Amino acid sequence: MRIGLIGNPNVGKSTIFNGLTGMRQHTGNWSGKTVARATGIKVYNGIRYQFEDLPGTYSLLAHSKEEEVTRDFIYFEEYDALIIVCDATALERNLNLVYQVLEITNKVVLCVNLLDEAEKKKIKIDLQKLSMLLEVPVVGMIARDKKGFDELFSALEEVQLKKSGYLKIDYEFLTEDIYKLKRFIPNILVNMDNVILRYLASDYSFISGFDFKYKTNLMRDLEAKKVRNDVLNDLKNKGIYQDDIETLMTEKINEMSCKVCEQVIGYERADCNKRDRFLDKILTNKFTGIPIMILLLFLVLWITITLANIPSDFLYEKFFDFEDFFYNFLLDVHLPLWLCDMLVHGIYRVMAWVVAVMLPPMLIFFPLFTLLEDFGLLPRIAFNLDKAFEKCSSCGKQSLTMLMGFGCNAVGVSGARVIDSPRERLIAILTNSFMPCNGRFPLLISLITMFLVTSNSSGGMRAFILLLFILIAVFMTFLVSKILSLTILKGIPSSFTLELPPYRRPQIGKVLLRSLVDRTWFVLKRAIMVSAPAGLLIWILSNVSIIGDTLLHLFSNFLDPFGRFIGLDGVILMAFILGFPANEIVIPIMIMGYMSLSMITDMSDLSLLKELFIDNGWTVATAICVMIFSIFHFPCLTTVLTIKKETGKWKWSLFSVLIPLIIGILLCLLVRIVF
Repeated sequence: MRIGLIGNPNVGKSTIFNGLTGMRQHTGNWSGKTVARATGIKVYNGIRYQFEDLPGTYSLLAHSKEEEVTRDFIYFEEYDALIIVCDATALERNLNLVYQVLEITNKVVLCVNLLDEAEKKKIKIDLQKLSMLLEVPVVGMIARDKKGFDELFSALEEVQLKKSGYLKIDYEFLTEDIYKLKRFIPNILVNMDNVILRYLASDYSFISGFDFKYKTNLMRDLEAKKVRNDVLNDLKNKGIYQDDIETLMTEKINEMSCKVCEQVIGYERADCNKRDRFLDKILTNKFTGIPIMILLLFLVLWITITLANIPSDFLYEKFFDFEDFFYNFLLDVHLPLWLCDMLVHGIYRVMAWVVAVMLPPMLIFFPLFTLLEDFGLLPRIAFNLDKAFEKCSSCGKQSLTMLMGFGCNAVGVSGARVIDSPRERLIAILTNSFMPCNGRFPLLISLITMFLVTSNSSGGMRAFILLLFILIAVFMTFLVSKILSLTILKGIPSSFTLELPPYRRPQIGKVLLRSLVDRTWFVLKRAIMVSAPAGLLIWILSNVSIIGDTLLHLFSNFLDPFGRFIGLDGVILMAFILGFPANEIVIPIMIMGYMSLSMITDMSDLSLLKELFIDNGWTVATAICVMIFSIFHFPCLTTVLTIKKETGKWKWSLFSVLIPLIIGILLCLLVRIVF
């Protein structure tokens, strides 16, 4: 059996999918989290179920790519049943989608989730009466506590015995005139009224899919277009314009949803959202919302900086202890000396460095970030920043992709699918690399510690300075978004629907598991995969000589004039270029370049590292330029490839490289002039 899971964003759909299949689809307390279809298999009572977790949608009148994925599945794909997940605390709003689906198929199980939250708010729902009114099985669930899954499987078995059909809604504004279009639609099990209304409303993406599925020709048939225009003129004479059709459809469904909810929902307390409203008055207030956001970011950075050093030093020690054993083992099996050096001092050492540098901050940053997500803070951040993005001709959802970029810019680029407007989605993609990802934090923190604070400064001071650089990156995101919207991506800001979910107590165990499995492991695996070939390339460049000098040294000398012109030097530019696969290896490459070494060397003692940099001409201005260039330079290889995948064009990947690179060069020049 093939089963589709659909529902509004943030109703627990992915949690139910995970419970049904045993998979670990990412769950979170904010809208638009599921940005792709996921498939899972479950065998229950001898029946094999294939579940499809579809992107969250408020309506089948789709206005974004993600909503189109869900709409096209429901209309045009073969399945045995649909599970519609609803939020028990917002049933009236969720029923709008239910009625839209019932217009297409009655092979539906209605899953009313979050009954525990409804109980806390003193909301009572008569599930049996709801089932009777909608004429579909209704199952009450608390998915986070795994309650209701057996009942859900029983309801799916019940649906299989049901004769296929659909709900025909009486749209009063329809006249007999619209049935002139009936002859252009095949005699199939489909709601004729629904298809005709979408055709009249010029829902071309839907009609194109309908033509492809049922071998019709509504998009090109000149006679069908003529009849359609005649019908629209008849409706216009009666005061109904084309733009009114979707609105009238929605109003009718809203009316039906309200009538049902009046019969099945009871409230024991007048204001069931009192706590949430109180918190929202503080967290979304124009005077307090943004300062609180900045304070929370500072606390996350301070905790990460303060706690990451100890496990990082431990990993350095263990990895380099193992290196000796690994090297001796390769010698014992009689591998050539050059091959041993390449495998150990090239590939292994770079990978070890990347893991030792990246893993500790990720193990701290991602759980903290996930706690804020589960609490329901991320949508509030998008709400607070919406006006600023609107002035840049973008929308507040871009802030969600920015937050994802703190962990990994490639993840932030993929997350831009939650933005409905293609133009605004491109703006978010092209500016996401401005957010310093986890791989850039070690370089930034090290340079702050060496050049911008005193030796006895606290982690709070380092976190504060890092926060200032991040705020510069945020400001540049606004500025570049505005410039893009005035030039190559012209347009006006679109309106968007952003649900503010209820505040929820984070589940610590699931937060730790999700942050480790979904985020930390994903980013770390990517870093290891790209650092291995990078280590090989660096080893070759540092060990192959031409006319008495290594390729690494020749490369840095070639770049040196331009590097010094913008306040850097050739070694620094070379390190960033060779660090294209993984930003974590920039500092090790700098050490190699300055010390003329044939391998990456561990120099975790920052006082010695500072002395090395100063001996090679570094000043405070140089350190500031390097930090600026670290934030504003080309994104890593994985991010560039992800941009190509998301946009389908290499030209946008090229833009994503050139835009931050040009900004970084200009800002470095500015620092050089000022200092």
